[in-house]
Amino acid sequence: MNIQDAQLRQAAFDQVNCLAALRGGALDSADLAGGFEFGGERIPLINPERGIFKPRQMEHLLSIKTVFPRRGARVWYDDQRDAHRQIYAGDDVVDYQFMGTDPNSPDNRWLRDAMQQQIPVIYFLGTSPGRYQPIIPTFIVGWHPERLRVELAFGALVLVGASAQATLPASPERRYALREIKARLHQASFRDAVLSAYGGRCTISHLPEPRLLDAAHIIMDADEQLGQPIVSNGLPLTKIHHAAFDAHLIGVDPDFRIHVSDRLLEIHDGPFLELGLKGIVGQEIQLPRRSKDRPDRERLAIRFEQFKKAA
Repeated sequence: MNIQDAQLRQAAFDQVNCLAALRGGALDSADLAGGFEFGGERIPLINPERGIFKPRQMEHLLSIKTVFPRRGARVWYDDQRDAHRQIYAGDDVVDYQFMGTDPNSPDNRWLRDAMQQQIPVIYFLGTSPGRYQPIIPTFIVGWHPERLRVELAFGALVLVGASAQATLPASPERRYALREIKARLHQASFRDAVLSAYGGRCTISHLPEPRLLDAAHIIMDADEQLGQPIVSNGLPLTKIHHAAFDAHLIGVDPDFRIHVSDRLLEIHDGPFLELGLKGIVGQEIQLPRRSKDRPDRERLAIRFEQFKKAA
């Protein structure tokens, strides 16, 4: 890889990681369309029409993308269905399908070149329609023209001197990277589903700014029986309401009414505390549009008992 290609690649990695940190993990189509700046020029991150992308300014592949299909939409490639399943199954590698059926088309040659050169790329993995979890670095580690696909593995960014370098660990260490990606993917998919169900608003404050909202689990995901990442186990909350909910300073009973702990009620300091927290006592949370997405009453009852014990 030549020096300019390496510098462009690092600038792209830095831009995507910075955006992901600002957005809470997943990026939307507008974030991807913005590209990144290098040498006074705007460089794209993706091709909106294709999943395999190499900017004209670069010698090697920069990014690949898997779109999350909309409900009822046609699934064009198997990896639209299989990538999530393979990650959650704990596979060491994830399949990524060729563009078309010709292994020697330019797009597919870029994949082969990236594998042969061990070049790290960005994998934009769809978490919901129009939203993507960036996985950096991703490596192409298998080339299977007979199956019209390659295999992907996930590496790590290692600090060397003042800069971070992408490395592909040996197979046993890949499982650690995969666990981290699984957790990020789980949270991104869960968050998108919960916020979508509630129209992108906090269920307590009704704040409509997604960048300030989290998806809180009613029953934590450590509980294998009731902690599933499903909408009925989630509440969209502002970050401060989420922190208060997790600390059992705010509770929601099975009738969807909001409770505030005595510890907060006894504090008299600040307008937000008076209006934003004390003022919600006894109110009902905003419910999602569809009844099947409503918070599960059994889960709320279990969580509300925890709130009462902590009070």
